[in-house]
Amino acid sequence: MATSTSLAKKICAHPAWALIAAFGAYFCMYGFRKPYTAATYSNVFFFGIDYKFLLIIAQTIGYVLAKWIGIKMISEIKAGQRVKMLLVLIFVAECMLLFFGLVPRPWNIICLWLNGLSLGMVFGLILGFLEGRKNTEALIAGLCASFIVSDGVSKSVGKMLLDNGITENWMPFLAGLLFLIPTLIFIAMLNKVPPPSEADIATRSIRTPMKAQARWDFFMKYAPGLAGITIAYLFVTLLRSIRADFAPELWRDLGYRQTPAVFTQSELWVSFGVVVINGLAIYIRNHYKAFQGSLLTSLGGFIILLFALWGLKAGMGKFTFMVLIGFGVYIPYVSIHTTIFERLIAITKERANIGFLMYLVDSVGYTGYILLMLFRYTMPPGDSILFLFLRICLYLGITGALIILYCKIYFTSKLKNNARSIIRLSPGQSGHF
Repeated sequence: MATSTSLAKKICAHPAWALIAAFGAYFCMYGFRKPYTAATYSNVFFFGIDYKFLLIIAQTIGYVLAKWIGIKMISEIKAGQRVKMLLVLIFVAECMLLFFGLVPRPWNIICLWLNGLSLGMVFGLILGFLEGRKNTEALIAGLCASFIVSDGVSKSVGKMLLDNGITENWMPFLAGLLFLIPTLIFIAMLNKVPPPSEADIATRSIRTPMKAQARWDFFMKYAPGLAGITIAYLFVTLLRSIRADFAPELWRDLGYRQTPAVFTQSELWVSFGVVVINGLAIYIRNHYKAFQGSLLTSLGGFIILLFALWGLKAGMGKFTFMVLIGFGVYIPYVSIHTTIFERLIAITKERANIGFLMYLVDSVGYTGYILLMLFRYTMPPGDSILFLFLRICLYLGITGALIILYCKIYFTSKLKNNARSIIRLSPGQSGHF
């Protein structure tokens, strides 16, 4: 009995267990959030506004409100409270999809707002199980792969249900039911993930809950650089959200039929490349070099974005274009998740956590997306989603690259003393794996 218990503990302590649990839990969360976007809700308007636009805005407002609330709740939550909170949030999200099917249009828009509000803190709760470990980059890269792949898969599931006669109002609830049991299994797996070991803490520093004063002090200490990262993150959030929420329209304007497979195939390529590129950061032993390298990786993402735009104009294949756009958007997006904030804390040894920093930039990113969507509907009609998307990619791609260069210059100066102390450490000390 003791042997089997010991074996079970070893299995749960293996990085693969945490990776599978985190990937699966967040992958399934998208089954409660995104399937409705596979429906076009064509020719449906309320108050003179497109119904799908209202749905996206309502859910995003709920989601961004949760991000602002999460700056406090996620940064302060204790490890033992995460699983209970996850279960409550998933239950509320599925109940809201049930009411979305029951409540007539347009009043069911409120249900999608509450759905977004309940799901906005799921990522931070899962992230808390992974940060502050020697292999954190690989674990979080795997977690981020879940929202790249799951976005396409959730749309594929939604499209499959629609193709089988399920109405647009009831499709989101039934999609959520399909994901419910797997979600509970993966959350149970997360509950078995042990906290960071002493070796992890020695390597990456302890991650503690942050009260309001600690959050303010940390931000003000690195405000110019964090502001730059936040703006760059805002840009990729805008591009990622448009690409995800209007995928059917973008593929249609590119000349593709709306099939479930096309959503998933493109995202599989994107997720594989992004996970490999960002996950390899675990092999960079020096925290300062890994941090600087992740900024260069983010710069490369914006360059890929601009190259994709040039390639489309030069006759590049449409499928290849969408994959490259995905690379360009997700490389910096995931780099911020996996390496930039993780190694910043490890370099400085501040008593902080990634949850605070991620929810800070997420709240700004999604607020910006709401404002962009509202701005889109104040413009004269006529331009296609694809045309607007290409214009936004161009402007944000150029500006984003310049901002990343600024961040590199700022942090090179700000962290130079930390970098010198890390270089002086021996390989067995806390500056290295």
